[in-house]
Amino acid sequence: MSIKVLLIEDEKNLADMIAFFLEEEGYITERVHHAREALHLFPQFQPDIVVTDLMLPEIDGNELVDAFRQNSTVPVLMISASTMLNDRLRALHNGADDFLCKPFSLKELDARMKALLRRSVITYQEKPMKENRTVEPAGQISVNEYRRTLFVNGVEVEVTHIEFEIMKELYRNPGKVFTRNELMDRIKGSERAYLDRTIDVHISSLRKKIEPDPKNPRYIKTVWGTGYKYIV
Repeated sequence: MSIKVLLIEDEKNLADMIAFFLEEEGYITERVHHAREALHLFPQFQPDIVVTDLMLPEIDGNELVDAFRQNSTVPVLMISASTMLNDRLRALHNGADDFLCKPFSLKELDARMKALLRRSVITYQEKPMKENRTVEPAGQISVNEYRRTLFVNGVEVEVTHIEFEIMKELYRNPGKVFTRNELMDRIKGSERAYLDRTIDVHISSLRKKIEPDPKNPRYIKTVWGTGYKYIV
């Protein structure tokens, strides 16, 4: 296993305990105690997954994730002592991919991280083998699942984590009609925190990035009363 984890936790004892556990499990772990340190280290370290506390000095976890999301779709697991539903929903809406309340089992932390990595198609046991895995182009669109990149006419297009997940599912299954519920289940799992209509917002944004004419989409078609499908 050679998965790189960026751990941001201001409680030093907890950070040391988590880092020790992750390193014992085979992860390459960098831990920092402040958000500014994380922002400095992030582009150099290029983590495969981020684990960050919600309550951090100076910059909180939500602001930190927002900064990461400007240039990256890296999976983010938020941890916090807060059990308030609003805090969890806000973190998920702001770009975190999962939320784990303290105190938690380190085994559960590991399981959730692996689940996020699987959803990101970075299979922790096979990562070296998938270094150059690129899906063959279909028409003018191609998807590199390992590097989580999307290309239109050979040019890389910047997409959000959720937009990539939607495109990945549609691209893997050309012609298959996905309901909004099915797409949400594929993207967020059983603990999804978004209303179904949010899918429409992400599809609209994705179309603006990949379609020659977003108002008359060529690739992502609406199946009225049902959902969406990808046309090669």
